[in-house]
Amino acid sequence: MARALAAGMVRAGVVDAKSILASDPEPAALAEFARQVAGATTIADNTRVASQSDIIILAVKPQQMESVLANLRPHIAPGKLVVSVAAGVRLAKLAAGLAPGVRLVRVMPNAPCLVGQGASAYCLGPDAKPEDGARVAKILSAVGTAYELEEKLLDAVTGLSGSGPAFVCVVIEAMSDGGVRMGLPRAVATALAVQTVRGAAEMLAVWGEHPAALKDKVASPAGTTIAGLAALEAHGLRSALIAAVEAATRRSIELGES
Repeated sequence: MARALAAGMVRAGVVDAKSILASDPEPAALAEFARQVAGATTIADNTRVASQSDIIILAVKPQQMESVLANLRPHIAPGKLVVSVAAGVRLAKLAAGLAPGVRLVRVMPNAPCLVGQGASAYCLGPDAKPEDGARVAKILSAVGTAYELEEKLLDAVTGLSGSGPAFVCVVIEAMSDGGVRMGLPRAVATALAVQTVRGAAEMLAVWGEHPAALKDKVASPAGTTIAGLAALEAHGLRSALIAAVEAATRRSIELGES
């Protein structure tokens, strides 16, 4: 995710690669960062990144956040902007791990940021300024879309757009399986399924219609589509996807409380 955000910022002209300083304990990860974000400086020292940067992005696993904050606390001066992309880690926990007065923004991005099609949300900490939100929105907009929300809603964002790409992949895989069952070659079935999902999503994005309106346009009376839709309802696809988002949201809440 750090590579995706950095590469997106550079690609969109939000920041020059030469002003990016990145650290990672894994040499292979640093090498890949340097490859994808040509011109950035990579080092194996988190504290140097913290002390020398105006905006510090913490792209670490939730389980690592406590130790990372303890290591960085002496090196992040009050008034600096810290952006966390760790799922489930609350602003209160971030604030408790850093010096008073640090400006905090919590972000929930998703995997499609890697290809510039992210769906992200963010919330501001109590010491953050409106211009901090604008800067974070600009960063996230370089790799997709972004929405400012209350922190209590970020778990739902995690369940929907954070976990959602995996749910969509299952749908695509199942559609491909259906095509193969009806005689299509696997490669063709998968390509058709991927493009169908991409095309339908683009139509919704461009036209701004409710998904049900597009569904009704495709489904003609007594046709093939309405027969397929009836099968989806009979097998519970809609309720299964709703339950998946709910389950992922509840797990995000659990991670934040643990």
